[in-house]
Amino acid sequence: MSKVSVFSNPFMLGFDELERMLDHAAKSSGDGYPPYNIERIENSDTVGEVLRITLAVAGFQLDELDICLEENQLSISGRQNDEPGREYLHRGIAARQFKKTFVLADGMDVQGAEMENGLLSVDLVRPPVQRMVRKIKITEG
Repeated sequence: MSKVSVFSNPFMLGFDELERMLDHAAKSSGDGYPPYNIERIENSDTVGEVLRITLAVAGFQLDELDICLEENQLSISGRQNDEPGREYLHRGIAARQFKKTFVLADGMDVQGAEMENGLLSVDLVRPPVQRMVRKIKITEG
């Protein structure tokens, strides 16, 4: 049986990549660790809208975190290493790894990242939408 979607409409041309990104985002949103917020930031210094992703990464050092932007996917990952020579009588704080992937709209850019008090904040800038109207000349064949 074939998959039917909104994007298979004949008037929706060139949206197959968007459908693939939506499928990818739906599959990767299952794990809730680490918890995160996404907020809109008021910022008059920058042209466009500023969004901030904040992840709770308590226990991670800067060298254990990685932020990578590949095409339109922002990946934030963390890997804690066990310290050799430590003997735990009880281990309630797990050294675990994570990877969060966010699909960014075209034109969005990463402005910067900052870590403070166990919270990693990544700021994104969405430039204002520029409406474009263009007349197409019809030639005689």
